[in-house]
Amino acid sequence: MTRRDAGPMLSDTAEDRFEQAAALQTAGRFAEAIAIYERLATEVLTVNIAINLGVCHASVGAWARAEHYLALASRHRPADGMIRRRLGNVHAEAGRTDLAEREYRAILAAQPEDGEAQLALGGLCLSLGRYPEGWPLLGARAALHPDVAPALNLPYPEWRGEPLDGKSLLVWVEQGFGDQIQMSRFVNTLKAKGAARVTLGCRPVLAHLFSTLAGVDGIVPVAVRASASVGPHDYWSRYFSLPEHLGITLATLSGEPYLSAPADRRDRWADGPSRMGGVGLVWQASPTGFNAVNKGLPSAVAQRLLDRGAISLQPEHTGAADFADTAAIIARLDLVISIDTAVAHLAGAMGKPCWTLLPFIQCDWRWLRDRGDSPWYPSMRLYRQARPQDWSPTIDQVLRDL
Repeated sequence: MTRRDAGPMLSDTAEDRFEQAAALQTAGRFAEAIAIYERLATEVLTVNIAINLGVCHASVGAWARAEHYLALASRHRPADGMIRRRLGNVHAEAGRTDLAEREYRAILAAQPEDGEAQLALGGLCLSLGRYPEGWPLLGARAALHPDVAPALNLPYPEWRGEPLDGKSLLVWVEQGFGDQIQMSRFVNTLKAKGAARVTLGCRPVLAHLFSTLAGVDGIVPVAVRASASVGPHDYWSRYFSLPEHLGITLATLSGEPYLSAPADRRDRWADGPSRMGGVGLVWQASPTGFNAVNKGLPSAVAQRLLDRGAISLQPEHTGAADFADTAAIIARLDLVISIDTAVAHLAGAMGKPCWTLLPFIQCDWRWLRDRGDSPWYPSMRLYRQARPQDWSPTIDQVLRDL
């Protein structure tokens, strides 16, 4: 969010209203912020007001208005990579992928080391299925986001595609639970490439689940901001670096199931909530997770599915202590219905039929564009929200299909 501007000056009263709108924007109350910014814009349209209007309109899915204001701001500051990237993001959301790519590449032509533009272009390429172009661009994530891709200081080198025959490889934790579940599939590929030993670092709630991965030789549970003791290896890598160095494309992506419920957990949950089969439902993600405000279902909408007999898979309802417990519950279900969260990845990784509900705003690159299926998880069906903040038509379709 931009607060100050080198252009026309706002009056004291206008400055107060700008600060009020900025506070509303920070609080996520975008419609209220837009109303104030729009009134200010009729008096004097500064570059910063245009930027903030573009950001707020984008946050509620009003792509045309967002494009209008960000294009105005970009014309006044053509060398400002931040504005051009935001404009590119809106073009991408609106489906104008050629215009989005033009903006990102213009930034990188002027500033080749702009990590945010690299990530944006990488996500765009991946969303279009252009995996060989997209994977290398994700390399910018580690420097930009050390909170989710922690730095490593190890006495052995990062793996960059060298031959693995007889070698050992440590794959270190990064990003969220679903990300680690999605990328853990490549343990099998690493072993097929000749790796003698593959060790996975992961969050503790994934550790027992990951013990069911064929080919994994060791698991190192590590909590957030904690340290862990790791033995010597020939190489290390991160989860999201594996596809680039393994040469993963849509054509080579395997859809075979690769995770299952550990035997001890299947026994523990034999008389659990899913013992008679049925449909499991996940409708809320962690409030601190990416795009949580757009991904989750309102309680009243979720209740429509619960009223049809769906079983809640929310951890606070099942009592699951970790993902191994959740896998044991899912194993007995006929179907999982989930928003874009880790449980959807888990169901897909198990080969369980899963209907995944995707948001209109900031739909993730991994689900590609305009598809009702996923090459990552052949047992999955995708339901895409047609309008921002309105899940009702999507759930109508889900109920009809049920």
